[in-house]
Amino acid sequence: MKSEHVSKKKTMLEWAKAIVIAVVLALLIRHFIFAPYVVDGESMEPTLHDHERVFVNMTVKYIGEFKRGDIIVLNGDDVHYVKRLIGLPGDTVQMKNDQLYINGKKVAEPYLAANKKRAKQKGKYLTDDFGPLKVPDDEYFVMGDNRRNSMDSRNGLGLFTKKQIAGTSKFVFFPFNEIRRTN
Repeated sequence: MKSEHVSKKKTMLEWAKAIVIAVVLALLIRHFIFAPYVVDGESMEPTLHDHERVFVNMTVKYIGEFKRGDIIVLNGDDVHYVKRLIGLPGDTVQMKNDQLYINGKKVAEPYLAANKKRAKQKGKYLTDDFGPLKVPDDEYFVMGDNRRNSMDSRNGLGLFTKKQIAGTSKFVFFPFNEIRRTN
């Protein structure tokens, strides 16, 4: 009888330990490695769609570097923004005749091809002229891919610090029939 009681107690402790380890691992993964986020709005159309869910790689904040063109998730006041990283700290950003210039050099934006075509059919540029704008040290300039319908660093959101960047997104996981890598 005593050995049966000890065996049950040992089994319960093993289960409790396994559950605690699983919870701790889940919390560590969720807060430091990757996390799911919901795309809210149309500012990243057609790359990302409203209500899609993306995985965000959070490790880049600790062991990597952000690259121009990355899709990033930004932490705002009680809201998250999904945008494309355009200007890095120290860059000079300018848009002229629907062409992006970084530090005076033309930058290709192939992810905008469909949106530029639609804007041109309407007799408009996708992105209005602005700049040159110098991005201060320790700040980042972002824009949505749907430039005619995006609140971003040009018009209201302003610049962001590294601390405000949750991470990069390269993968849509929901809805399941739309699972894909992003670019």
